[in-house]
Amino acid sequence: MKRDLSSRYADSLVSRSRLIIALLLVVSAAVGAGAVVGTTGEAGIGDAGIDSPEQAALDQIDATYETDDAVVAQVVVRNEGGNVLTRQSLLKSLRLQKALHENESINATLREGTGAIGIENVVANVAYAHQQSERADDSGSDSRATGANDTSAPGQSQPAAPTLDQQIAALESRSDEQVETYLSRILDPEASVPGSDPAEFLPSEYEPGTTQADARTTLVFQKSPSGSGTTDEEVNDAQVAIDSLVENRFTDGFVFGQGIIDEESSQAIGDSFIVITPVALVLLLVVLSIAYRDLLDVLVSLFGVGIVLVWYAGVQGWLGIPSNSTLIAVPFLLIGLSIDYSLHVVMRYREAREGSLDTDRESTGRRDPTTAMRLGLAGVVLALATAAFSTAVGFFSNYVSPLESIQDFAILSGVGIVAIFVVFAALVPALKLELERLLDRRGHTRKRSAVGVDAGWLNGALSGAARLARRAPIVVIVVAVVLAAGGAYGATGIDTEFNQADFLPQDAPAWMDSLPGPLAPGDYDVSDDLDYLSDNFRQRGQDSEGQILIEGNMTAPALLTAADDVTRDANGSGTIVVGGDGRAAIESPASVLRSVAAENGTVADAVEARDIDGDGLPDRDVAAVYDLLFDAAPEQASSVLYRADDGSYESARLTVGVQGNASSQSVAEDVRGVAATVEANAPVTAIATGGPVTTAVVQSALFETLVEGFAITLGVILALLVGLYWWRSRAPGLGVVTIVPVLLALAWLLGTMAALDIPFNSETVVITSLAIGLGVDYSIHVGERFVDERARHDSLADALSATLTGTGGALLGSAVTTAAGFGVLALALSPPLQRFGIVTGLSIVYAFVACMTVLPCLLVIRERLLTRTG
Repeated sequence: MKRDLSSRYADSLVSRSRLIIALLLVVSAAVGAGAVVGTTGEAGIGDAGIDSPEQAALDQIDATYETDDAVVAQVVVRNEGGNVLTRQSLLKSLRLQKALHENESINATLREGTGAIGIENVVANVAYAHQQSERADDSGSDSRATGANDTSAPGQSQPAAPTLDQQIAALESRSDEQVETYLSRILDPEASVPGSDPAEFLPSEYEPGTTQADARTTLVFQKSPSGSGTTDEEVNDAQVAIDSLVENRFTDGFVFGQGIIDEESSQAIGDSFIVITPVALVLLLVVLSIAYRDLLDVLVSLFGVGIVLVWYAGVQGWLGIPSNSTLIAVPFLLIGLSIDYSLHVVMRYREAREGSLDTDRESTGRRDPTTAMRLGLAGVVLALATAAFSTAVGFFSNYVSPLESIQDFAILSGVGIVAIFVVFAALVPALKLELERLLDRRGHTRKRSAVGVDAGWLNGALSGAARLARRAPIVVIVVAVVLAAGGAYGATGIDTEFNQADFLPQDAPAWMDSLPGPLAPGDYDVSDDLDYLSDNFRQRGQDSEGQILIEGNMTAPALLTAADDVTRDANGSGTIVVGGDGRAAIESPASVLRSVAAENGTVADAVEARDIDGDGLPDRDVAAVYDLLFDAAPEQASSVLYRADDGSYESARLTVGVQGNASSQSVAEDVRGVAATVEANAPVTAIATGGPVTTAVVQSALFETLVEGFAITLGVILALLVGLYWWRSRAPGLGVVTIVPVLLALAWLLGTMAALDIPFNSETVVITSLAIGLGVDYSIHVGERFVDERARHDSLADALSATLTGTGGALLGSAVTTAAGFGVLALALSPPLQRFGIVTGLSIVYAFVACMTVLPCLLVIRERLLTRTG
């Protein structure tokens, strides 16, 4: 009675197969048109809108402080064991800057005013001033010529900054010895140089006062797309063009910026697919050929896969979902599940056609195509529907994520599962039936048995699994549970941090160098460049700086002291950048006050008059000093202090330079430590924020959301299976039994991830959700087949053997094909693709092993318990 619905569906399909083919092809064409008509575009990993104190603090900073929102690219020039502060090397960088302005596409993205700045500009400015003093023959301008101890009173006019051409000409006119002299003066730790601190362009291990360094950096400032007429694409393309100019001018130099990251990441994905696609196709065709042993079935299966991908591309286009790195996984997922569904449909048809699938317990011999499809589809469609629903629920549950890219992943993967069910439960069976009828009418004898059903090594192996389940079920379960316990214990130490550096492409392994030209991958240095930059320089830009919003008594002397102390004491924190002077790269009201006082006599006198303890900071009447600071250097002052219209000081800001290759959570912990120290030593409140901190908050919230969704998915699927088996055979316990292997396989997977040092974060938690989807899919097919076979056989041994040799063969073909398809992604140059391939491949293998070993044992134990209690 419970099979009536499946039987009626199968009857309807075989009687209207041509109509179904026509309708579904028309629907597929309409859906697929979205790939042409719709627009998708490109997108990053996405931004999440999560309400948090950290985000509120960042919004307040953006609204009240004069922050520099320019896009920053860094040009690094290296000469290991040599010196990059020579006159010729500095001239090369000045000429590079000139080339940037002469290039129209690059110049259009450069910030007005200062488009680029480095120590070469500081030296050239000194040379220009010296040159001008020589021309004027003014003996009283020596101090200005050297630029070593320049101070100026408020309101005193300063000479206009020299142009790049003037800087180049001035440096060209100087000798190597003169440049050496300028460097010794401007790099003197006791000297004050107007403008940027020259030491900030030198590596952290630079020895203060010396005139040699093996590396230096130049900052290139580009217009922010959010506040100008430029686009992200134009800014990123300009960075790639800058990198090309640097390669042509310097033997060892590189450019680091988001444009370079995006360019290499896209190239790595492309190179990966060039290498992987042929391997994957060959593996796919070989495994399908072995499983089907029939060209027609291979072509029908591939046709169904193609229609599913048409639906995927069409839905993405109609919904306007942009492409991103997360969505790369979806087509592979759909291909794997499509092959799984196809194998079950085809193999069940073959069993019915050859008479090995009997509903009346009597052999009826070979059947005609129509009867075979009716019986085969009726026996498998309920399992397909249940698997599709449970898997779709698993993926749709990710829609609760606050991250837009994960929501897109949920939509497209969920819709893709629906498409798979429609195609392989309707279109493919109808198409195969029409082809089988055509060949049957023309007298072509097609005798193809299902995998694992005929006598042979595979049948023996599958039958052996059934015998093992009957003879030693307790042993198998104990071993599985022990392994799961070990996996769960290992998972307690698994890394849950999110590190953007983990997404950067890696250089190709040595064996790929031997590939022929079209297949040979490019060179990928961005990961190494980030490590070098993080170890040697302070990175610039929103993602490389933490911020601290301070509110309370802004004029308390203790605030300046606390801010100054953390700059000196925070150098023990692992992710906070430390300069060559041993002080942390933290900009605060104290550091700005010291910097301005070194150049402005009025501010210096005011500080000295109020400095009681001799630390160079005022200990009383701080508001008056702040007022003078705003008069002397309003831009610098407004970057660290917020002064209201009535002249009161309402908040302060600390900017903390952090390593770009550190995890967001580690950065957030260190920045929060600085905030806590300031708050503990001054009558203020301090909130850690900034790009890395808010990213950590988002990732933590996202991780928690996905884990919750993970649990909800399991609950929904468990309820579904319990309800299904109650409806079918009044055996709700079968639902619990069916999901146990999925949980064990998941524990094995997490333990393996810990052993392979693969983090369990917001990225991989999405991938591991595949383990549930695929595991449940396999379990449902085994469980459904066992229920059917148990109703047909008096013996538990016969039912179990028929289940594992019938469905087990299809599952093996599916597991091998899908695992191989996903596994080749481990060859990718893109770390996210590598992790996706490894984790998904392992999840498929573990799900298959659990369903073929643990689940039969659980079914045997359940049967024996029911027999004893019945």
